[in-house]
Amino acid sequence: MRVEPGFLLADADPDATPGYAGRKRDAVGALAEGAEVLATLQEKFFADSTVGGTRSVLLVLQAMDTAGKGGIVKHVVGAVDPGGVHLHAFKAPTEEELAHDFLWRVHREVPRAGQIGVFDRSHYEDVLIGSVRKLAPDDVIAQRFHDIVAFEEELVANGTVIVKVMLHISSDEQKERLAARLERPDKHWKYNPGDVTERLLWNDYQAAYQRVFDETSTTDAPWYVVPANRKWYARLAVQHLLIDALQSIDPQWPKPEYDVEHEKARLAAS
Repeated sequence: MRVEPGFLLADADPDATPGYAGRKRDAVGALAEGAEVLATLQEKFFADSTVGGTRSVLLVLQAMDTAGKGGIVKHVVGAVDPGGVHLHAFKAPTEEELAHDFLWRVHREVPRAGQIGVFDRSHYEDVLIGSVRKLAPDDVIAQRFHDIVAFEEELVANGTVIVKVMLHISSDEQKERLAARLERPDKHWKYNPGDVTERLLWNDYQAAYQRVFDETSTTDAPWYVVPANRKWYARLAVQHLLIDALQSIDPQWPKPEYDVEHEKARLAAS
């Protein structure tokens, strides 16, 4: 799933399940097992930050509408202690945000030490929508790519592990998911007529994503294109990307600054 030089989004199969030979029913159990591993790693990670640990993790989620970002947040990130998570969904910029550099609002949301930060959409919206909707000239978009790479390099240098995920669905799958929302009253709130407007620009967005991968998939902050036609697979894949990120940090339980046996004796006598 990792984007390497020469990667072509057009060749990526959104129905694929790379690295996993099981079926949906198998994935349910695998996700539950992974949730325990992820929760333990996250607790160690957070605990380490209370005694001086400086590392953080940032999960960047990008996708076309209906690709399942909310499901990742609920079923993957939702398995860990919310006290150690900083979730931010980037919407259209406010007047205050427009008055600053496009990364100004992003800097304010980066995770602190011991946190797993989650960007539900991100700073990449400024180059994706900017390119497709012609909201900025190409020289400005090119500069933004340069600024994004520099921004992410700074985060990595300061101890953040960045996991950038593009949930990859097909046009047909998106159409089915949008249609399903219209058929269910309890899902009407999730339907946005603007989704169809954006859908008409599908090929333009695919080209814009390809440019994003070409310009910003770096050694220290690579992109992962996760096939997402099968929601169960996408959730399992992202879960393991987060597990890998935390295992690369290898958090340890902090050692107590007190005599454990002495405290046991004091407690027993109290």
